[in-house]
Amino acid sequence: MAKKDYYEVLGIGRDASENDIKKAYRKLAMKYHPDRNPNDKTAEEKFKDVKEAYEVLTDANKRTAYDQFGHAGVDPNMGGFGGAGAGGFSGFSDAFGNIFGEIFGQGARVNRANAVYRGADLRYNLELTLEDAARGTELKIRVPTQETCETCHGSGAKPGTEPQSCPMCHGQGEVRISQGFFSVQQTCPQCHGLGKIITAPCPACHGAGRVKKSKTLSVKIPEGVDQDDRIRLSGEGEAGINGGPHGDLYVVIHLKPHPIFRRDGGDLHCEMPISFGAAALGDEIEIPTLDGHAKIKIPAGTQTGQVFRLKEKGIRPVRGTRTGDMYCHVLVETPQKLTAKQKELLREFEEISREDPDRHSPQAKSWVEKMKSFFSS
Repeated sequence: MAKKDYYEVLGIGRDASENDIKKAYRKLAMKYHPDRNPNDKTAEEKFKDVKEAYEVLTDANKRTAYDQFGHAGVDPNMGGFGGAGAGGFSGFSDAFGNIFGEIFGQGARVNRANAVYRGADLRYNLELTLEDAARGTELKIRVPTQETCETCHGSGAKPGTEPQSCPMCHGQGEVRISQGFFSVQQTCPQCHGLGKIITAPCPACHGAGRVKKSKTLSVKIPEGVDQDDRIRLSGEGEAGINGGPHGDLYVVIHLKPHPIFRRDGGDLHCEMPISFGAAALGDEIEIPTLDGHAKIKIPAGTQTGQVFRLKEKGIRPVRGTRTGDMYCHVLVETPQKLTAKQKELLREFEEISREDPDRHSPQAKSWVEKMKSFFSS
């Protein structure tokens, strides 16, 4: 099913300011939040749509891409995210925060014991070979994360017991300290802002409500991904707090160095060493490509630095509409460790060449003339 327009999801116009977007998001998030609509799948899906629209439209870069290209501009599977092997990951600071504290910030006080926090996003660095990046693949990765404790169901309290309201802040999570004419509100030092204390911690999670686990996920790598592209796995990040939604997992692509090719967008570049004789006399050389092999005709008199282009032998980028080309850069090798016979033949060749330098070495003659002109000026 096609996705709805993000502006329609939030009920705003395309010229809406960031403040308008936030106001619309707060109103709809309060209306469809899972805590206010238990077991309501429709409300849960609408909450996810609202959250996704808010994340895109409050990010300047994502909003620009969305305005220009629609959902394709911000869809991870289309490469706007932006090999098998070991990967590292780290947590993103992306707390959902106390949304209801912002909604009811004017006058009403919110009990922090019931505050809902979105789980942290995670990052996984995935190394890919150039071949896998070009053709696409599907890999399994193992990701350590924080999951809701199954023993206490996230409460942090030993089964059969419940967290108690903090006696210092009376469940508010904050205390007010008066100093003369000034009154300062700060996080409760006893419950650290949670509004509750656990007298009998859960033996499985030691009162944290979450436990460390590792899970295996399957990641589909689209054709043409490039260095630092990101693939988002929605809801595969850390578990939220107090029933909050899971964060997301971002798989970040890192390309392994290739022994032959260097990638530049959709194009591939490689050095093509050829012998002195092949460069002088001409030859046909077989070279590797990502799809197999190809042949290049080397004309007589080829020089170092000349470039041969093979059309559509490169890579089609994720967002591209055409396949790139392959560029072969010629490198003429000077013979080494010559035999006596080879030296003799080369000396004879050099003597013959000097008889008509204009014909055999036009570049050398031009360089000598430029050098003479420089010193005589």
